[in-house]
Amino acid sequence: MRFRLLRRRLTISAPRMAVRSAMPWPLRWVVVALVLGFCASVALWAFEFGKDIAGLEPNAKEELVKLRAELVQVRQQRDDAQSIVNTSGSLLTAEKAAQQRLSSQIRQLEADNQALRDDLGFFEKLLPTAGGDAVAIRGLQAELLSGSQMKWQVLVIQSVRNAPEFSGKLELSVTGLQNGKPWNAIMPGSPVPLQLKQYRRLEGVLDLPPQTVVKTVTARILEGSLTRTVQTVKL
Repeated sequence: MRFRLLRRRLTISAPRMAVRSAMPWPLRWVVVALVLGFCASVALWAFEFGKDIAGLEPNAKEELVKLRAELVQVRQQRDDAQSIVNTSGSLLTAEKAAQQRLSSQIRQLEADNQALRDDLGFFEKLLPTAGGDAVAIRGLQAELLSGSQMKWQVLVIQSVRNAPEFSGKLELSVTGLQNGKPWNAIMPGSPVPLQLKQYRRLEGVLDLPPQTVVKTVTARILEGSLTRTVQTVKL
């Protein structure tokens, strides 16, 4: 029996042994505290070294506050500048609108001035002249609207005061070139019946044949078979 107990202790199947430290617990806590302190010191050194590498100064917080204040100021200046730009744009738009209105008014005044000149010229033509026939053509105008149309206008007056009503006819004729050859024609519908007491203005549009170049326009006032007055204009 003793042999078996001895063999069991000396073989692999013998009971395991536990080696325990004889260091007391207070000393263990001191060692742990020293290790933690060393680790904290290393971490603090790494943090300070990182700040130096990143360029952070001790007064970085104050600098950050200052930069934020400057950013707010810059944003305010930007908003003020944008407001000025918007106001300038509104003023520029208003100025353009005012210039357009002024230009429109100037064009209207020029048109009114031209109309007044035309009216003045018209009434000047109505003034009686010394001597001459009672019936006269005071204004014959012709204008080519295109290659195939011509606008004409005739002003006929009686320059004698208290003249009786005139009854006659107006004949309008044109001369020129057609395909390079001499050409003349009488306005379709001519002569046109004409009655007037003091003055009469007649106008119309004449259709021209193709390849026609008008050189002159002639208006005649007829009373029966008698020609009372004639006027010719060149184009």
